[in-house]
Amino acid sequence: MTVQKKNPPLTDRQSKILLMVEESGYATLEGLSEKYGLSMQTVRRDIIALSDAGRLQRFHGGAGPIEREEATRLDYKSKQDISRPEKMAIGKSAAALIHDGATLFLDVGTTMEACASVLSRKKGFTIFTNSMPAALKFDPQDHQVFVLGGKMAGRDGSIVGMEALNLIRDVSLDYALIACSTIDQDGRVMDFDLDKIAIKKAAMNAAQKSLLLATQSKFGRPGLAVIARTEQFDAVVTHEQAPA
Repeated sequence: MTVQKKNPPLTDRQSKILLMVEESGYATLEGLSEKYGLSMQTVRRDIIALSDAGRLQRFHGGAGPIEREEATRLDYKSKQDISRPEKMAIGKSAAALIHDGATLFLDVGTTMEACASVLSRKKGFTIFTNSMPAALKFDPQDHQVFVLGGKMAGRDGSIVGMEALNLIRDVSLDYALIACSTIDQDGRVMDFDLDKIAIKKAAMNAAQKSLLLATQSKFGRPGLAVIARTEQFDAVVTHEQAPA
């Protein structure tokens, strides 16, 4: 017999923090601290408790709401299973834009891993990536694969840090395939992890062409910091027509 643990009820302070996060779309530790007159340590503890209870999601320097479409609180395996046909369709569309023998940067994320699965069926690519799962899609007998060094940033096998950033700055790429967390109503392509954003920007600067890969659930949502604007990409690859 399995006894399920119930999460303790929210304190008044935690309820206020949760309400602000849900209304704002994203709230920083500093903003919550100033609004409610709390110490940063207290806000951080409450965010950790709310995250562990599945009520919000923690990000670098703050917190965001649970997004139903993206199910960001689910574990990595569950994320892989969400919208799998859509992600594979995006991967096929992106792969069709890339010529054989190209030098590529592959970003992190489950959509990018789906694209890597399609690209791996071709031969002769030179791949730079900070995603260990994406790198493992390729047979080293058919492709040159370079995994950027640095610190592992999560259970999804993503890598960040100055070592990764410095390497991608120094290479010459044909294509940078970029993922994101959100695309807001003003066309700003955004993410919540500043370290990952730095690598995305460096890859775009090193590439002749940049492709944005995004599922429909990414559109119309706020994020923390801007990667680029949609018009800065040579193509925005989605399963269907992107919202205006």
